[in-house]
Amino acid sequence: MSEFGDLRINDELTLPAWELSESFVRASGPGGQNVNKVSTAVQLTWHVEASSLPPEVKARFARQFASRITKDGRLIVEAAEHRSQVLNREAARKRLAQMIDKASRRPKRRIRTKPTYGSVKRRLKSKKQRGEIKALRGNVDPTE
Repeated sequence: MSEFGDLRINDELTLPAWELSESFVRASGPGGQNVNKVSTAVQLTWHVEASSLPPEVKARFARQFASRITKDGRLIVEAAEHRSQVLNREAARKRLAQMIDKASRRPKRRIRTKPTYGSVKRRLKSKKQRGEIKALRGNVDPTE
């Protein structure tokens, strides 16, 4: 069984255990009678703005996962894929760590490039062909 203390995201970032709160609910799916008796699904809650992460990481996280953050600034990660509470707990923590790790990486700056000579020629050629096709759709002159 693993230790559920601080959540290590990568070599530079660690989320203290006190920032996370867990609640356990009954899961649907496989499990037989056990599913009706034992609360194995995990809801891991983390307050994004109040966390100890660097501001730029929090801002990127809020931008990337805006649709998953509640109005009061909390992120809820649910895990119910396993029959075991411990495994669901690990899965939820791992998923949160992956999300934060993704937000911690700075995106590469795009270097603008000019289109190649060949690509410009091909584009103009296809536009010309398309224009000719459309010109043929015009009204037919009955005198000819």
